[in-house]
Amino acid sequence: MGITGYDHLVVRVNDIDEGIVTYRDQLGLTLDRTAESEVLGIKQAFFNLANGGFIELVAPTDTNSAVGKALAGRGEGVHTIAFEVDDLDATCAAMKQGGARLIGEGGSQVFVHPKSTHGILLQLTAKR
Repeated sequence: MGITGYDHLVVRVNDIDEGIVTYRDQLGLTLDRTAESEVLGIKQAFFNLANGGFIELVAPTDTNSAVGKALAGRGEGVHTIAFEVDDLDATCAAMKQGGARLIGEGGSQVFVHPKSTHGILLQLTAKR
């Protein structure tokens, strides 16, 4: 029971195109795809990694979105670290028992509030 591995990292950026230039041209990663989520109010860019994980850049299209608010309050940087877990329900139960504040329980992924993790939003997903 518990975290078994890294899944992906989400990085907040002010401008998605500038972020792509940094991660593609300066760091040498290959851009897999871009997307936009009207529901979340973000633009996204995905860079796959050799270990099966990926890096996702997010830039707000709406300043009132969660990413927009985080960017205004904390600036660019790490937004979310996503981990695989072997048993999502058991891991969530153990984390709650330990005092973690969970967000969005009951789905295929659960988030651990940044106030429980020293400022980083954690995402837990069932091992694939």
